[in-house]
Amino acid sequence: MNINQMIKGITSERDIKHIVWIAAGGSNGGNYPGHYFLDHEAKRIYSHMYTSNEFVYAVPEYVDEGTLAIIVSMRGTPETCKAAQIAQIKGAVTIALYVEESELTRICNFKIKYESIMFDESDQSKTNAAIGLRIAVDILNEIEGYPYYEQAMKAFDILNGVYEKAKKRSFSLAKKWAELNKNEQVISVLASGPSYAAGYIFSICNIMEMLQIASPTINCCEFFHGPFEILDEKNSMFLLISEGRTRELDLRVYGFLKKHGGEKVYILDIKELGISDFDESVREYFNHLLFAPILNNVYMKALSESTGIDYRTRKYMLKEKY
Repeated sequence: MNINQMIKGITSERDIKHIVWIAAGGSNGGNYPGHYFLDHEAKRIYSHMYTSNEFVYAVPEYVDEGTLAIIVSMRGTPETCKAAQIAQIKGAVTIALYVEESELTRICNFKIKYESIMFDESDQSKTNAAIGLRIAVDILNEIEGYPYYEQAMKAFDILNGVYEKAKKRSFSLAKKWAELNKNEQVISVLASGPSYAAGYIFSICNIMEMLQIASPTINCCEFFHGPFEILDEKNSMFLLISEGRTRELDLRVYGFLKKHGGEKVYILDIKELGISDFDESVREYFNHLLFAPILNNVYMKALSESTGIDYRTRKYMLKEKY
């Protein structure tokens, strides 16, 4: 059963009013593109995002038979499985997104296997974030209609090719950035709108989890409500500039960083990664699907090499840090 058939079946049998995205860690961030899409495009469907344990300990009252829960975990983390059980008890129809079969896939009504962004051989149109967005697009199209459905499907078709070209262009840039930041104790990541979760994953999963370097994630909209006060010429700042309606917010931060920051201010503009290959009508919703794998597979791995920390073992590859 493909995604379109699955969603057709669910929406024909259920009056779906709420979509709940549930996951932990990087999987939670991967739910963001689908949630962001529905949050900005749907008129009668309400989309909500929860970390797994937050859902377990504070179950929303609206969750019932009119709820579709998309629950994501590579191997079925305990809190995510518990969240799936609770969603089932409350009457929601559940879809598990997974890499390996686990308790999660046994609990949920439906299951879709995905490919991890971490592996070079993965097709980026088949990752959890891409499948989540595809589910969101199909849900909206089935329930309300989506005028740019065909454009979105074409974007999924070319996504992996666009990513592969962007990856090749990014290696030398990432190596220079990594060498400049290999001794940093703090690397701040800034992003907003459709790219915020890509920045969040880069911070918590790549820089902090994999490389043990402190990394706050700052929303560009909030930068001028406190964080800008700490900026000086020594700070390491990594700014993601997205394409879409919030681009101006990122560019405002860019102007400030260029004026008041130093050589460790780094700008990654999605336009340089090939976002313009996607139709303008859906382009905004594909920011994350380019940013996240480029940050993980190019920038994080370059920093791993420069610091001497093996991201696979979280241990130093060399006896001493540079």
